[in-house]
Amino acid sequence: MDAKAAASSLESLMSSFTARISDLQELVIARNMNPGKVTPDLSNIDAAVKAMEFQVQAIKNRIREEKAVIPKAKKLVELSLSQQRKLQHMLALLPPRLPGATGTGSNAGEYGMPKEKSVIDIVGKPLKLEEEPPPPKEKRGRGQAPRWYITNDELDSLSSYMRGRLTLDKVNSAINEMAVYAEANMQLVAAPRKKLSEDTLEKALELRDIGMSEAVKGKHFFLETDMKGAGLKLDNTGKAILTVLRHLGRIQEARIGHNRVIILTKP
Repeated sequence: MDAKAAASSLESLMSSFTARISDLQELVIARNMNPGKVTPDLSNIDAAVKAMEFQVQAIKNRIREEKAVIPKAKKLVELSLSQQRKLQHMLALLPPRLPGATGTGSNAGEYGMPKEKSVIDIVGKPLKLEEEPPPPKEKRGRGQAPRWYITNDELDSLSSYMRGRLTLDKVNSAINEMAVYAEANMQLVAAPRKKLSEDTLEKALELRDIGMSEAVKGKHFFLETDMKGAGLKLDNTGKAILTVLRHLGRIQEARIGHNRVIILTKP
């Protein structure tokens, strides 16, 4: 990624985050003027703050990825410069005319070689740069579940009866909870059997069977019965959130045995 573009993108995200914090502070001050509505509004503010924390974490992850690439790029530049110096040194040591070269026609170059011949043709194959070792394979069950948040435009595109009283922050907070459920299940599936307690062994075996099915294999998923969080539970609001996310393509559902399985999709 171009350094200026990356800096501009980061500045834009941080500016948006700062503006959102300012809006929330003003909202808290305004709402304190009406004590009867403070408690429910604070819940909405808490959900909004959590959603912004998730966005900040995504920014930090992106910065960490960009920083990890810098040493590799520097090493590649150093190797390229080293190769260039070697080629220039070889070129400086070449005699005016190579032994046995008699070409004097229009196709002959400065060293009696055909013009289309290059320094690489003279000295042999180009030097190979040291290949970077392949990145270690990600251990099964350790990968992050997708967190594909929705936008205001997507929420506004829904019909009013489907959207109901759902807010952008509430839905995105639920998306994060789904990812947490899915990651916990993947860790349980990947855990060695000897490290599982009697309480978790039965669920781990059940999750492994579900994970081997064609509809779920290789994807992050969680069960409907896992929905016990603050922002996503088995109530009318939770069901409405699932309906919205299924309509927007964030999740898929499958019935496997007696379980209702929710599968997370990627952008």
